[in-house]
Amino acid sequence: MSLTRRNLLVLATAIGLAGGALGARAADTLNVGAYPSNPPFEYKTESGAFEGFEVDVVTEAAKRAGLTPEIADYGFQALFAGTTSKRIDVAISSITITKERLQSQSFTQPYYDADMGIAAKTDSDVKGLADLKGKIIGVLSGSTGEKWAKDNQAAAGFADIKGYNSQQEVFLDLTAGRIDAVVSDVPGMEYLFLKMKGFAVKERIKTGEQYGLMLGKDHPLLDKLNTALTEMKKDGTMASIHKKWFGSDAPAGSSTITEMPIPKA
Repeated sequence: MSLTRRNLLVLATAIGLAGGALGARAADTLNVGAYPSNPPFEYKTESGAFEGFEVDVVTEAAKRAGLTPEIADYGFQALFAGTTSKRIDVAISSITITKERLQSQSFTQPYYDADMGIAAKTDSDVKGLADLKGKIIGVLSGSTGEKWAKDNQAAAGFADIKGYNSQQEVFLDLTAGRIDAVVSDVPGMEYLFLKMKGFAVKERIKTGEQYGLMLGKDHPLLDKLNTALTEMKKDGTMASIHKKWFGSDAPAGSSTITEMPIPKA
């Protein structure tokens, strides 16, 4: 098939317009990475759709920023590589804002305050931190629970710390007796215990942890998404999302309803 110069110009223009349309669609997409086994913050339904507190938060924030979120499965540790490499714009999964993470990542203002806790079988002799000397501790790999356990291993006398890729895996090993206790975020564990019976949070660890949306360092969408969160706090949307997923009002003065600055390294 031969093409005249005019036909070639028409074809090139059409391709350019199509490419522009594709670029516009891509520019309007917020690529989100999420660890799919972290209820009530995020989890996948039987249909494969994502639901949860943070799913609602990032979906609403994206909408207010003029973006359409597309959420994909990521292991917890892979979220950090995903934002750094720009494969994803945002990561959600109750990710704690820390000084160490702020060296290589950016975070929006926080929207949830959380403590860590020590969990064990309900009938276990482990009642708290004082009972963990010589015991094996399970943690989610890459989490602040893992960092806390490693930082306190010598002082508390933990025999070993084992890392896992999911909460289900760590609690299955706790059931099997391969570990003696788990250190993790309290909200996620308490929600898990509604379905996995026989466990309890034996002691809370006050850490002052706060969760935010995590983006690659100095990501161009940081200010837009942060402004959206501020609007959501001011008009009561964030409080409504909290009520929906936790069944209670957000505590007075908490980061869920209080406007806060973007965290700095």
